[in-house]
Amino acid sequence: MDLQDNNPAEEHATTPDSAPSSVYVPSLQLTEGQPPPIAANGGLSYMSFDRGGDAGTAAATEEAFRLIAEGDGQAVIDMIENAPPGPIETQWGLGFRTHEEGVDYIRANNIAAPEGGVALPLRYTVHEQPSYSIVSSNALWRDPARQADAQAMRKEEQDLKRRCLYFPQVLRDARRIEEYYPGLSPRSAECMDKLGVALAHCESKCQNFYDAAEVERVFYPEMEKLLLEFFPDATDVLVYNHDIFDQDYEGDRTEDQANKNPGVNANYAYLVHNDLNDNSGRVRCRELLTKNLRNFGREQHYTEAQADAKMSRRFLSINLAKPMETVRQNPFVLCAWPSFADQPYITNYRIYDDRVGETTRFTYRPEHEWYWLPNQSPTEVSMLKCYDSTTDGSVSRWSFHSACIDPTVPEDAPCRKNVVVRSFVFF
Repeated sequence: MDLQDNNPAEEHATTPDSAPSSVYVPSLQLTEGQPPPIAANGGLSYMSFDRGGDAGTAAATEEAFRLIAEGDGQAVIDMIENAPPGPIETQWGLGFRTHEEGVDYIRANNIAAPEGGVALPLRYTVHEQPSYSIVSSNALWRDPARQADAQAMRKEEQDLKRRCLYFPQVLRDARRIEEYYPGLSPRSAECMDKLGVALAHCESKCQNFYDAAEVERVFYPEMEKLLLEFFPDATDVLVYNHDIFDQDYEGDRTEDQANKNPGVNANYAYLVHNDLNDNSGRVRCRELLTKNLRNFGREQHYTEAQADAKMSRRFLSINLAKPMETVRQNPFVLCAWPSFADQPYITNYRIYDDRVGETTRFTYRPEHEWYWLPNQSPTEVSMLKCYDSTTDGSVSRWSFHSACIDPTVPEDAPCRKNVVVRSFVFF
């Protein structure tokens, strides 16, 4: 069966509000040679649709419910669920409903990996259309008058997962990058510039990563120092928040934004994605510099003009992941930039009360160049680029990533326990 979908954004693009707005609107800065994204409004940020300072959240919410009513997403689910048993023929290749089916296919076809690598099914979207989610802090979830909307959106967020299939991929060992790119150390800024992924070393003095205040006080400065040393041309680094991942944690997981506590995340992201894009990389940076919006790190006190000047030079966003103990199960996997540099990303809009974030998803390609870090130790830091302001094609713009099931460890191996920090690096 051929799963295809056109991008309806061009047909249903919203018109920006004509009223003047002080909301920061980034220009869409595509990489040279990159196709336009699969996005609403031709890729224009929802900040352009501000109504009375809402940063475009009303327009994004309206579009989210319009797409639900239109039913294209449900049609993709129906095609998947009504297909005959076995692999599903898509325009990108054979996909599988379950991880187990993908593993069976890999074994039956003797798909081999190089030394240190592994062949695994990874989960990709098969719906080439923008998607929307409403974050847990949004007032919609607490409004008694909008219970029907909340129920529809809750179903839609579950349905996003049903529009995905597993596709076989070969993962190389990230520690062996130099074997594939002679002279390129995985522990170098050059590797990050070329591939969008890299490794680093850290012996942290943070004793309790479940204590958000200690993480901010001890670990944030350690990561800022690491990044300044890793990028010798950098002038400034801001680590601005973090997440803790531990499926087996038995304490209080509650997120507390007011006290800069992200809680403890029980879910590992088994979906090929990236955290930022052309729009959100700039929006997120500027709102940190000028508003300290959801900034768990050092307070920033830039005027809008000063932020514009700082962002006129190169800056990039890096996520860094450090285990609290050696990773046995659910390791991160990272994809290298050159293998998807000409592939359009698919925008997912995250609707807050005061902003519309943008993350991205991608459809499968057999040539995607994946790396993993099996048995990642507590001193090994995996790094991935989420955004780079350089658009001339000379460096990677971003990586995308996921989590995987490691078939080389026992079934009862403990799940990953790690901390992920997010940062901006300025030059």
